[in-house]
Amino acid sequence: MNQVSTQELARWLDATLQPQRFRDYCPNGLQVEGSDTITHIITGVTASYALIEAAVAKKADAVLVHHGWFWKNEDPCIRGPKRARLALALSHGLNLYAYHLPLDAHPTLGNNAQLARVLGFEPLLDETGQPQTCGPEGLVWLGGPGSSATLQDLATHVCNTLHREPLIVGNPQQKLQRIAWCTGAAQGMIEAATAAGAQAYITGEASEQTYHWARETGTGFIAAGHHATERYGIQALGHAVAREFGIEVEFVDLDNPI
Repeated sequence: MNQVSTQELARWLDATLQPQRFRDYCPNGLQVEGSDTITHIITGVTASYALIEAAVAKKADAVLVHHGWFWKNEDPCIRGPKRARLALALSHGLNLYAYHLPLDAHPTLGNNAQLARVLGFEPLLDETGQPQTCGPEGLVWLGGPGSSATLQDLATHVCNTLHREPLIVGNPQQKLQRIAWCTGAAQGMIEAATAAGAQAYITGEASEQTYHWARETGTGFIAAGHHATERYGIQALGHAVAREFGIEVEFVDLDNPI
């Protein structure tokens, strides 16, 4: 049975995702240290209690997620659900690796890259062949809508592909040539998308003010679900880990309607 040391995996993940490039809301990398060696990893979107339970049931050595623990400005006290999650992980020697913005932004394995692949978007590339981006940390991707000619076409395609009814703001018959997207809770970046000339912006969530900005600028807006838009980067990362080290990596999808 192939295995990798906890620290070797941490070094490879850090080298691949380069978390030092980002000003993030949480620590990226090995958040909780468990066993010294790893043969089986469970990947998922969020390190919830249910995901930790699934990892324990499957006798995994590590959990690799997009949404980990220890977020900025949260109560640092270890009690309630936080205590329960941590106690379960520690009692079974689980390692917890988490990568937030670095996983969103990776040019091939990241959430934005993988959402483009799943939805058939056509990313614009710069002169070096890298995706054209805008917004804070260059997190918003720019490109073409694939086969979707109108906002309604795009919304229907998103619904059918991600299996979640999206929230839509704008004229359904609006013609689309240039779109922007950023997975998760990136609704505040619609201003950057509009400034970059996008006729529609796709993200995971919406805020009250998002509606007004979209209506007043004529920017089509689709909120396709935070979880629904961020299922794919962690799977791509897990596949990359499995190829690199020859260990078992299994994705567990615990659906979340948000």
